[in-house]
Amino acid sequence: MTDSTGSDLIYDWNLEGAAPLPERAPAQVDEETLRDGLQSASVRHPSEDEMVEILHRIADLGMESMNIGLPGAGPHVVKTATRLAREIVEQKFDIYPNCAARTLVQDIEPIRGISEEVGIAIEVAMFIGSSPIRLEVEGWDVDHLLKTAEKALQYCGDHDLPIMFVTEDTTRTRPEVVRQIYGQALDMGAARLVVCDTCGHATPDGTRALIRFVRQVAIDHGRGDVQIDWHGHQDRGLGVINSLAAYEAGADRLHGAALGVGERAGNTPMDQLLVNLKLLGYLAPDRDLTGLMAYVQAVSKYLDVPLPFNYPVVGNDAFETGTGVHAAAVIKALKRGDTNLANRVYSGVPADQFGLEQKIAVGPMSGKSNVVYWLERHGYKPTTESVDVLFDAAKNSSRVLPDEVLHDLARQSEQPA
Repeated sequence: MTDSTGSDLIYDWNLEGAAPLPERAPAQVDEETLRDGLQSASVRHPSEDEMVEILHRIADLGMESMNIGLPGAGPHVVKTATRLAREIVEQKFDIYPNCAARTLVQDIEPIRGISEEVGIAIEVAMFIGSSPIRLEVEGWDVDHLLKTAEKALQYCGDHDLPIMFVTEDTTRTRPEVVRQIYGQALDMGAARLVVCDTCGHATPDGTRALIRFVRQVAIDHGRGDVQIDWHGHQDRGLGVINSLAAYEAGADRLHGAALGVGERAGNTPMDQLLVNLKLLGYLAPDRDLTGLMAYVQAVSKYLDVPLPFNYPVVGNDAFETGTGVHAAAVIKALKRGDTNLANRVYSGVPADQFGLEQKIAVGPMSGKSNVVYWLERHGYKPTTESVDVLFDAAKNSSRVLPDEVLHDLARQSEQPA
């Protein structure tokens, strides 16, 4: 059996018992870092120029859409959202922008203004809370939700604004309420429905059941082809797996933010989501994700979000090994000139698909093969003396030795006694 990368050297148990997906369009993604992601209590808000730089990195990865802000929050957001929309137009990026809004005309009016000023269609991502616990806290009833949404939907219809209708906390909302609210939105021209796991409550089973239910609501209203989005959060750490389950159940577009930034435990990590969509074959086959590191580094820098050393794929240690047995296997593959083999023998993620490569470290868990490889890789001739010097230093260290220390030791061992 071959694995998802086509290798016949890996028996892929992930394929055992997996039901084949029906023929359908590749998954799309909606990038939320510069809106929902900025709701994190710990991030730094980037400048306009920094936002534009992040936009460029998003475009490099071919993301289909992004949220450029909530203009109803004030003139400062109108300004940044306008700048981002204009950059999309001027650079001819193939990105469909959207802006968040409460189901209030006063929130939607500035979105209309930006769209008309810049000359680009902007989806109005109007949202309203729908779960019984939210209704209890706010003192609302379902009639209030329907009347409030009706005015906002009518305004969009009157001004030809594309409607992206969002129910907050959908994953804890009663089915009859989901049916009523989405049904009204469908009947009033919504082009897209967004199903939200606002509090990170859902499991994969719940996600699949809800997406299928919403699709049936659309069918019942004669809108079976309406686009459905999934917007997940990380409170239970299930953001990525729920997003995959949503696509498998019929969602068209999946939301996320770089490094999972966002309120509380954050949003679905977009970088991890893209990696898994790629490896599962859920993205278009020609989707180039070699810019993933640049995207993550830009967000890490401009939002002042530390990148954990053991973070999947883009963390410092993701493709680095200082362990003797593991490193020896990688080195053997590299010496054969087989990077495909080297990138898979001790890694579940092929580094080359994301513009990265395997790294061999030298530390207390290393064997001499690590040392020999490091010396050769950095232009030194491995001698008995140089290998012993570096190996002894590594064994007496409490952690992996930095390259600058290894360079000093290598140069010293080359000097005549």
